[in-house]
Amino acid sequence: MDTLGESSLRNFAVDTPTESVYQFEGEDYREKQKNIGLSTWIEPPKRERKANYAVDAYFREALRVSEPKAPKAPRPPKQPIVQDFQFFPPRLFELLDQEIYYYRKSLGYKVPKNMELGPDASKQQKEEQRKIDESEPLTEEEQQEKEMLLTQGFTNWSKRDFNQFIKANEKYGRDDIENIAKDVEGKSPEEVMEYSAVFWERCHELQDIDRIMAQIERGEAKIQRRAGIKRALDAKMARYRAPFHQLRISYGTNKGKNYMEDEDRFLVCMLHKLGFDRENVYEELRAAVRASPQFRFDWFLKSRTAMELQRRCNTLITLIERENAELEERERNEKKKKSSKSANVGGTPTQMTSKSSQKRKNDSVGGGSEKKKKKK
Repeated sequence: MDTLGESSLRNFAVDTPTESVYQFEGEDYREKQKNIGLSTWIEPPKRERKANYAVDAYFREALRVSEPKAPKAPRPPKQPIVQDFQFFPPRLFELLDQEIYYYRKSLGYKVPKNMELGPDASKQQKEEQRKIDESEPLTEEEQQEKEMLLTQGFTNWSKRDFNQFIKANEKYGRDDIENIAKDVEGKSPEEVMEYSAVFWERCHELQDIDRIMAQIERGEAKIQRRAGIKRALDAKMARYRAPFHQLRISYGTNKGKNYMEDEDRFLVCMLHKLGFDRENVYEELRAAVRASPQFRFDWFLKSRTAMELQRRCNTLITLIERENAELEERERNEKKKKSSKSANVGGTPTQMTSKSSQKRKNDSVGGGSEKKKKKK
């Protein structure tokens, strides 16, 4: 601007200087502009996402003090792996414990005082230390006994076999050994039968027996529930000659607005025909509904899913069970009334004999007085 004259400023005419605009203080910035994208790349910062949005859990994790774990007590390096579900003789565990205690004694191991053994930690710690101090090595006879006892358990049963056995008991019940043996792969029915007998005799020795028994009992309750539903459907069907046309459901106040009575009748009859306790029965029920010419224009029923049909059938089964219970109660009351009427009319045999003897006595007394009158 210093080189321009007054006329150029007055006319707003600024001529381009002879030097390039990319040159400044003796440096050419045109080449530097080309080399920025090739040599240097400044990566933008990544967005940091919070892993935990729960405030309570965040502060609980932040303030949690990690306590150092107590070191595990040493064990002999070459000791057989014995699982509780293999049901070895109890004597074997005594010998193994004796071997462990003597190995700790040879190392000079001391039970730590801060060891959490229960509410009376100090007493149990002293008892554990006493067992270590008084331990003795296994004799040759005890070593031979240990080797013999290691062959008396179910050594060919793995954790996978045991889990299959428990699931089969949950599925079929503890008494259905035949079906249980089919679900345990690689085991013959005789092996499963032998293991089942020992299991139910010594199951209290398992560490998580409470969880296992709860699992089995839950499955057996489902089996009993299915059997009860089957009996209710059988009793309902037995009251009609042609259930698909004559069956009636006692709705009470649970009629509902979506399903019609002929739809419910078809669902109940077809569910009984297909078999309530079969797998994928509701998928087959849905296919039967869609294939039935009776409902070829019933778009509501044909568009129901298997889950929706299952919910509706559960409601209908509840109504049927309630109806059966009311009929059974009514029959019991009628039987009581009939028995009470027969007792009142005829009386018991003892009462009848007493009444007849009293009548004969009265007749004899009456007859004697009439004879006396005639004599007089």
